[in-house]
Amino acid sequence: MYVVLLATALLAGCLLAVQASANLRLTSAVGTPYGASTLQLGVAAGLLAVLATAVGAIGAARLVPGVPVWHLLGGLASPLYITSGILLFPRLGALAAAGLFVTGQMFASLGLDLFGLLGVARRPLTAGIVVGAVAVLAGITVIIRGPRPAHATDPRPAHAVDRQPAHAVDPRSARAVDRQPARAVAAPRRTGGRLVRAGWVALGIAAGAVLPLQGAVNAALRADLGHALTVGVISFVVATLTIAVVLMVLLALGRTPRPKPAPLSRMPWWGWLGGACAAAYVTATFTLIPVIGAATTIALTVTGQQLASAAIDNHGLFRLPRRRLTTRRTAGLALLVLGSALVQLT
Repeated sequence: MYVVLLATALLAGCLLAVQASANLRLTSAVGTPYGASTLQLGVAAGLLAVLATAVGAIGAARLVPGVPVWHLLGGLASPLYITSGILLFPRLGALAAAGLFVTGQMFASLGLDLFGLLGVARRPLTAGIVVGAVAVLAGITVIIRGPRPAHATDPRPAHAVDRQPAHAVDPRSARAVDRQPARAVAAPRRTGGRLVRAGWVALGIAAGAVLPLQGAVNAALRADLGHALTVGVISFVVATLTIAVVLMVLLALGRTPRPKPAPLSRMPWWGWLGGACAAAYVTATFTLIPVIGAATTIALTVTGQQLASAAIDNHGLFRLPRRRLTTRRTAGLALLVLGSALVQLT
């Protein structure tokens, strides 16, 4: 049974990579990453609400008025993480984006642990943690500095790509269009010079860093409410409302295209998996942490996320541009996995 729980944690990490890949297709259909994030988070909130109602946990929501306000803000991290995945996966590749998320997650976790922030139990700095942190930095540096494939770029301006839905101005049938690889319908522009690329790297690290903060805040809310599923519902409701407000502001300023629901009917079925993956990941981690421990859960989910991202890159899954798993990228992946394990398990 214990082996099954370990395998579940590994699978939960794989779902994060699938989530980001599916969200790219959702973005291609809707026409804006902010609209896609709003829809995906809403689906996750709905699924968790149904599950919480089915098991009788939704009643714990009545305790919300009595909890500190900051305990309710964990969901603010989700829009940043999900939207960053939509923006970074086609630009840097699944493995590089996931590596940046893991790097931010590892160092934010270290900050919480070493300084005892947000109610997290304080723990001392050990040699294993230092070695693990160095290995994570080395791994992500090797991956990010690796060569980029020429076919992963698009000469069109970013706004032209963002405004071009997958089915537009194509006389072929929807089935024929949907069979095209993702780079033919949603390839990003060339990331440009070092400063622009550094900005994407910083975004990836920041998006990863907010996840441990979200976990700490949600853990405090769980102590208040007593039901993990109710915490998940509240977290995703806050996330959905947040990204919806961002979407409305950007629409008012003319900074993003208006979402177009019509193409959703022609989207592949797996384009809807983002919300289900997010809900499954939250449910799995809340369930597994009390049973197999937080360190083991995080180490396995991070490993699963990186391995799944490497597979997506290497085989061009979910119609993403194919990026071969070279010896250099394999070495970087190994350093990331080793470093993550050392940081979490020592």
